[in-house]
Amino acid sequence: MATSPPSNASGVTFRETMAGPFKLGLVDPKAVPDGAPELAMHAVVEIDDIEAFRADPQHKARLSGTIDYPPLGTGLVAPSGVFGLFSPSHDPKLAYMVYELAFEHAGKPHYLAGKKHVLVGAPWKLWGETTTLYTTLHEGRDTSGRVIGAGTLSLGVGALLRLLTTVGGTPTAPARSLWQRIGAIASFFTFFSGELVRTYVLQRGRGGRS
Repeated sequence: MATSPPSNASGVTFRETMAGPFKLGLVDPKAVPDGAPELAMHAVVEIDDIEAFRADPQHKARLSGTIDYPPLGTGLVAPSGVFGLFSPSHDPKLAYMVYELAFEHAGKPHYLAGKKHVLVGAPWKLWGETTTLYTTLHEGRDTSGRVIGAGTLSLGVGALLRLLTTVGGTPTAPARSLWQRIGAIASFFTFFSGELVRTYVLQRGRGGRS
């Protein structure tokens, strides 16, 4: 059961749209052919407590949104999901940005799961790795279901600029002040930029290994 954030918690929310070719019947996102129909994920990230988010080794938060994919429909509502930012993998040099959305189509549950692969390396790899989402579609309510589609979504420059305009504070108490909301946003960007510096400038893996 999910626990409520403490009454003095301040959080962050933002919206992110990624789109790209996606094909039903495919299992490998990297094998998506040119000309495949476009899938767009319109995601809403909600971090209830920024300090708890930073302290969590998986750096997880809530995700919801809608999905546009002509073979299935447009405006498919995904009321719940999972977001992870620099979530660790089995390899200390590799972390993931995780975007997972649960939705229903034709009365059946489906699960769209994507990962951006953030690998310790040269600075010029930053843009491609942090804007490319390798995505699979599963039958059922989580990633254990059979893969029935795959593709590669991306975040363009215009979409990134729009994302930045949506970043805001999410106070969980009416008395939360403007400065506390600003502090939460600053804490988020400090964490985000620090992880980028660690990965692409210092080139150190999680746990201090290079």
